[in-house]
Amino acid sequence: MKLSFRWYGEDDPVKLEYIRQIPTMDSIVTAIYDVPVGQVWTKEAVAALKARVEGAGLAFEVIESVPVHEDIKLGKKTRDVYIENYKENIRNLGEAGVKVICYNFMPVFDWTRSQLDKVLDDGSTALVYYKDQVDQMDPLKGELSLPGWDSSYTKEDLESLFDDYSKLDKEDLWDNLEYFLKEIIPVAEEYDVKMAIHPDDPPWPIFGLPRIITDEASLDRFLKLVDSKYNGLTFCTGSLGSGSFNDIPSMIGRYAAQGRIHFMHVRNVKLLGEGSFEEAAHVSSYGSLDIVAIMKALHDNGFDGYLRPDHGRMIWGETGRPGYGLYDRALGATYIAGIWETLEKINK
Repeated sequence: MKLSFRWYGEDDPVKLEYIRQIPTMDSIVTAIYDVPVGQVWTKEAVAALKARVEGAGLAFEVIESVPVHEDIKLGKKTRDVYIENYKENIRNLGEAGVKVICYNFMPVFDWTRSQLDKVLDDGSTALVYYKDQVDQMDPLKGELSLPGWDSSYTKEDLESLFDDYSKLDKEDLWDNLEYFLKEIIPVAEEYDVKMAIHPDDPPWPIFGLPRIITDEASLDRFLKLVDSKYNGLTFCTGSLGSGSFNDIPSMIGRYAAQGRIHFMHVRNVKLLGEGSFEEAAHVSSYGSLDIVAIMKALHDNGFDGYLRPDHGRMIWGETGRPGYGLYDRALGATYIAGIWETLEKINK
């Protein structure tokens, strides 16, 4: 298991030098954030990012994310241009030594929450999803604000996208995903880059938009679209674990044994029933997921890929990007590393 940490570039309040100080930290998970979706990341830009990360004493082997243009998801005639650009990004990253690319196929929104700073009983703040609040929101009226997306689209852009997706059903989205995979996976194989799709977050439709990477049946279907070890998963325990219908340790054990989990996002969620949840501290007892069982499923099934602590609370007065502060994610990293060390020693 290679412990990693997400970093949002030079504007990130969490500095590479701080991340390096987390015990057993191996690598940085990052991306190029100033290139429009669908365009090519130049070799020069990739090389500069690689040099910055490696200069801090950390490995540059995981990219999260190379975003998929909406025209690809919608299956528009223009998709082939964007797919060719995507292939070029795979080539450029592969040549730079990147081993895994995380991406998602969620229409319009990556992850959705109803509040980014809910005050918990201990005084920390966390991301939460309360179904009754989300059901009352209309993103076309600016009632939803998430880091990374709210500045990406104008109101007119969103209205146009929603209109396009209203003509698309789940099977259409599956078809468009298959088309995309059959184009890019041969390039990933050639350049030894493992593609790792991130599940939908949360794992159910929102705002009338289809979502298809949500449960064990859909993961099985996805992996069969292109049966290659380069077509794999970013298994996010919090995304899939937000659905009480998912048995997370069982699923992890199964896909890890198949060698199809290339990247793990490990976080805890507290399920509140009726499609609502709060993000919690990584320790098992603080949420609804058994993190020890999750790590054991990985260990017992030979997982040797990349893992990062996912969203953390904001604690100790820290301010910054919601879910991506230093302190709580560092606590999560050391908790995960401790579990892994224990599993390694008791299984010798």
